[in-house]
Amino acid sequence: MRAYGVPPIVCHVLLVETDNGLALVDTGYGTHDCDDHTRVGPTRHLFKPAFDHGETALRQVERLGFTRDDVRHIVITHFDMDHIGGISDFPDAQIHVTAAEVLGAVREPSFREKMRFRPAQWAHGPKLVEHNPDGEKWRGFAAAKELDAIAPGIVLVSLPGHTRGHACIAVDAGHRWVLHCGDAFYHPGTIDGQSKVPGPIKVIEPLLAFDRKKVADNHARLTELYRRQEPDLLMVCAHDAELFEHAKATA
Repeated sequence: MRAYGVPPIVCHVLLVETDNGLALVDTGYGTHDCDDHTRVGPTRHLFKPAFDHGETALRQVERLGFTRDDVRHIVITHFDMDHIGGISDFPDAQIHVTAAEVLGAVREPSFREKMRFRPAQWAHGPKLVEHNPDGEKWRGFAAAKELDAIAPGIVLVSLPGHTRGHACIAVDAGHRWVLHCGDAFYHPGTIDGQSKVPGPIKVIEPLLAFDRKKVADNHARLTELYRRQEPDLLMVCAHDAELFEHAKATA
């Protein structure tokens, strides 16, 4: 995406090979969004997504030699259009998400949530698997749940604020954990205390927040985790291109 006033924005998707097939963490925009731009609504004029079929998760999975049927599970950080657009490209996959997010996006959305989410992206009737991560702990986060139905080492960490049921996804890559923070923060400067956060991001992040106080609390918690500099943990967010390139370089 090439939004006005900010550097190029990626939609960071993880592909995980497990003994139970492939799993995706988020999906970015999908091929149906590329075919019909109206699916993502008028904000496309602000965020200016590329709508390139070659960048979709499906086409990238196929370039690796797999098929759409090999993707059996998708774990979603939240239901914003740039995170779930690709779920319709994998109609047989189970979609794992917090129950709070399904409530706010699908079942009982508030007026503001109705304006935010795009039902056309789930009109195909995906297989939603709802989770309530409310008991286990992961690195100090009390509300977490290991998704054993997918594979050991994939953990759904509840972190509401950006949306009603937003979550971060932790994946054990063997030599380290990768924490996909979704939109819990937008820019590394938010948690590292060094990089300068662009002005438009400072405006957009609270503007899009479902609960601004929780977003601020999440920033504090993620900053604390980042400052511990645990050698077996890589923290990435969904949209920062520099973090994305760093993640690829150190894979």
